[in-house]
Amino acid sequence: MSAAAPADVTYEDIEAAAARLAGQVLETPCVESRTLGEIAGTQIFLKFENLQFTASFKERGALNKLGALLAAGARPKGVIAASAGNHAQGVAHHAQRLGLRAVIVMPQHTPTVKVERTRGFGAEVVLHGETFDEAHAEALGIAEREGLTFVHPFDDALVIAGQGTVGLEMLRAQPALDTLVVPVGGGGLASGIATAARRLAPGLRVVGVQTERFAAMYDTVKGTRHPPGRSTIAEGIAVGRPGRLTRRLVAERVDDLMLVDEGDIEQAIVMLLEIEKTLVEGAGAAALAAVLKEPARFAGRRVGLVLSGGNIDPLLLAAIIERGMVRAGRLARIRLGARDTPGVLAHITAVVAEAGANIDEVHHQRAFSALSAQNVEVELVVQTRNRAHVAEVVARLAAAGFDAAAG
Repeated sequence: MSAAAPADVTYEDIEAAAARLAGQVLETPCVESRTLGEIAGTQIFLKFENLQFTASFKERGALNKLGALLAAGARPKGVIAASAGNHAQGVAHHAQRLGLRAVIVMPQHTPTVKVERTRGFGAEVVLHGETFDEAHAEALGIAEREGLTFVHPFDDALVIAGQGTVGLEMLRAQPALDTLVVPVGGGGLASGIATAARRLAPGLRVVGVQTERFAAMYDTVKGTRHPPGRSTIAEGIAVGRPGRLTRRLVAERVDDLMLVDEGDIEQAIVMLLEIEKTLVEGAGAAALAAVLKEPARFAGRRVGLVLSGGNIDPLLLAAIIERGMVRAGRLARIRLGARDTPGVLAHITAVVAEAGANIDEVHHQRAFSALSAQNVEVELVVQTRNRAHVAEVVARLAAAGFDAAAG
């Protein structure tokens, strides 16, 4: 069963949510990252919502909704949600704690780590559709047929109020913040945080961040049109259509919206892992990606970033780390041609070693080469220090008589 969303969310609703959530979810740290601040040319404070038990802020809104249902005295037959993963885990975890049946409908290509963890919380998982919108429609149908209470991932006043407790905690921990940067999918987190900020720090700027591949809220608010993508590494904010309530709240209370691309997000994931030793998923890195993409917009400010979640597939993470090393010049591919004579590979590897690089892979190609029959193509994948070091390795190979090029 699904009721219409209430028409508004107030600061008092967020205070009530904070009281309901007290002792049930982690009050996560909000601390300065001096290194990231130096890189971006501003002061950066990180809110580590990836440290929640379900590794996402989403359990705040889910618990507030479930707690309010039980407090009203109407114990539901069960609850159902549609989610790409984090809302699913939040609903499943707290439904299990509260003794409620939970059914979760997830898009078919949701990362396995999120599907299995949701099942681990005792939820019945239904995989349906290619997108969140298709999963959402299926969940509504199941709710109607089985008499379950639908828990919307963002377009619900109680869910939004629960997410708003993130902003409450940030501004109480760091009252001098003058900018908050928040990932935006359906807009529940941004709506809640902006509502809290309007009361606690009226002059503070709230900036929402979407991925270019799923820019529905950005397009709705700004009147633009971006072609929808089919996939993104930030699947947690891959929402094709914003909610009615969140659309209005974001338009009224969020100061600006930005777009980031896949490369921006990948870079931010790697930087947070390497510099802060913290693991975030694509959506969780969106706020940092925005600051790194347009540092001039945030220069000289005290910026709070929400690291909204940390549920990322290990294989995807491995690929992102490797691609990040390539972008930084720490992993390079070098192609060269050489005479096909005994000892030529030993000579090549000796030159690379003398240049201080380490060889990861060697591909030795004769048959599919455009070179003369007496020559061989060699492709090296080498570990290097930076782009300048790559250039040095190539120069050393050229000086040794090899026709070498990076790329």
